[in-house]
Amino acid sequence: MADLWHLLAHSPPAFTLVLGALGLLTGSFLNVVIHRLPLMMERGWRDECAALVGSPPVANEAPFNLSTPRSRCPHCEHPIAAWDNIPILSWLLLLGRCRHCCSGISYRYPLVELVAGASSAIVAWHFGFSAAALLAAGMSWALIALSMIDLDTQLLPDDINQPLLWAGLVANLFGTFVSLQEAVVGAMVGYLSLWCVFHAFRLATGKEGMGQGDFKLLAALGAWLGWQALPIIVVVSAFVGALVGLTMIGLGRHDRAQPMPFGPFLAVAGWMYLIWGGPLRQFLFVIAQP
Repeated sequence: MADLWHLLAHSPPAFTLVLGALGLLTGSFLNVVIHRLPLMMERGWRDECAALVGSPPVANEAPFNLSTPRSRCPHCEHPIAAWDNIPILSWLLLLGRCRHCCSGISYRYPLVELVAGASSAIVAWHFGFSAAALLAAGMSWALIALSMIDLDTQLLPDDINQPLLWAGLVANLFGTFVSLQEAVVGAMVGYLSLWCVFHAFRLATGKEGMGQGDFKLLAALGAWLGWQALPIIVVVSAFVGALVGLTMIGLGRHDRAQPMPFGPFLAVAGWMYLIWGGPLRQFLFVIAQP
């Protein structure tokens, strides 16, 4: 164990490889979270509504959470064996199909695993063998889960958003990324800035331009990266969001009247700032010059 610790501490490629592999494994779990957490939230809301009106709960409902039941094919419902659940490799060996019913397995599963592994490897290389790398990897995994859930359901669950915010404040108790003062101000400004935009837009148009989960996500990013990061995150996310939205509308892939989730763009911009904050600040300063 001491030899392994020494290797990871003194060999950036080895640490990058190990954290990248851990990211791949975590990506497999993130697929479970992305699929099941919204369903768990729906069950919770249904039970709360039933309790409010005095209706009895659903009888004999099978347990459903992140660990129960076992992962299974959505088509034939055959449980997925451990050797068919190896990140990316199993999907490739099975040619993207269920071993039992040959139904297609969405490419999203290996894609999430790949993004989780790649982002983990990048933060390992960027921060080196340190607590900052492990914390940044955890932040990356949370942002992946939030982004995919928002794309699927236009929800940013408090079950991820709130721990992400508190984790950022705890990480910066020791000045890991920014000072604690900058983190606290970042959380406050992140939430209040989008809160003000939300209510101003609603007063002007009578419509809601974004969800409240976006406020909490920007607050969480402020807690991790400090208040100075927020203008850059908002500008980058708005630019990328507008570019993607206009492209999808132009290609006929998105209805202009249908709202587009903003959470994934905030998450991508926040992660980019985590790794390339300095170059992003410099680039935006240069292009803003008259």
